[in-house]
Amino acid sequence: MTAPGVLRPDWPAPAPVRSAFTLRAGGVSAGHYASLNLGAHVGDEAPAVAENRRRVAAELRLPAEPLWLSQVHGTTVVAVDDALVTADKRDAAPQGDAAVTRRAGRVLAVLVADCLPVLLARRDGGAVAVAHAGWRGLAAGVIESTIAALGAAGEELLAWLGPGIGPAHFEVGDEVRQAFCRQQRQAEAAFVRNRRGRWQCDLPQLARQRLSALGVREVHGGARCTYRESGSFYSYRRDGATGRMAALIWLEPPP
Repeated sequence: MTAPGVLRPDWPAPAPVRSAFTLRAGGVSAGHYASLNLGAHVGDEAPAVAENRRRVAAELRLPAEPLWLSQVHGTTVVAVDDALVTADKRDAAPQGDAAVTRRAGRVLAVLVADCLPVLLARRDGGAVAVAHAGWRGLAAGVIESTIAALGAAGEELLAWLGPGIGPAHFEVGDEVRQAFCRQQRQAEAAFVRNRRGRWQCDLPQLARQRLSALGVREVHGGARCTYRESGSFYSYRRDGATGRMAALIWLEPPP
């Protein structure tokens, strides 16, 4: 059995913080979803998704089942420490596009296939968060909402941007550019007009601008393109019907 493909974020997270980003190899899904699809909502066979999730949990030695969110490209942040929402007991996936925890053993996750996953950690190791930042959520303020839920000033945080669609392949219309530029003038630098009169959008740059405006100075990652690296990543814009990868973060329980 091939081990599930996993990317370990290269960032100086404090000792209790653990994080990972899954690749597309090492699972049992077939066809459009080959092979490590973790999305249960994309049309893949449920037993295959369950086995893929089991393999990832075993490979990463997760302390609990991840909290799989029902993502809607919004700004809702799920507080996993809430008594009504735990990673161990829940009837349905809570709706949201970000999650935060201050308790060891709670595993946070977002699913992506072009949208930008953002991991956040307090420098003191006291809390972690994850956000699903497609252009809609990013423009609406998902990063701002997530940092507010962490209850920390920007200089107390560090961030990692996972693989997402790169600017060479992310063509958007005027409405997307306006959604950002009417909020921040500096967002203009993240859009380059192409020969078709549309715009190439730099999603990682927009995320970095948002983080910088909130005082987060230490930001890592953001260079891997899901569209370009077809052997490593799923891409919805490239393939249409496809699987989903997961960005995961948690606080390791003490031994």
